[in-house]
Amino acid sequence: MEIGIILLATVAATSLMTAFSYLVSEGFRELYKEPVLLQYLMTRFNFGITGIWKIIAGWTVHYIIGLIFVVIFHILWRWGLYEITWLTGLIYGIVIGIIGIGGWVVMFILSNYKPRIDFKGYYLQLFIAHLVFAMTTVFVYKIML
Repeated sequence: MEIGIILLATVAATSLMTAFSYLVSEGFRELYKEPVLLQYLMTRFNFGITGIWKIIAGWTVHYIIGLIFVVIFHILWRWGLYEITWLTGLIYGIVIGIIGIGGWVVMFILSNYKPRIDFKGYYLQLFIAHLVFAMTTVFVYKIML
């Protein structure tokens, strides 16, 4: 049962977060699409994958990162560090938002890739997207428990 909740929360939260990023990307006419940016990073890191495989890899990495964030959320809850509430979801969203921004900063630096985007806008939407992710995770847990 717990694996089902984890997987459902991963798919729901990552999908809604990504939909938010795509909507903001379209609304501001900027490239704020994490799976697409991951594809560019894979090219910069010379992973040797091209075409459809690069697209699949970008999406797969994106959902794996989502899975990792949900598993961490689950483990911390199981250890009794918090109850599943909207407040803990908000706090978790803030924490993973900061981690997410830090991760992208490091990836851009290591890859020496500077996409032509408004970085301040990208990081702001990324932070909010992680709040969407965390609140969706809480929602799934609340309806499934």
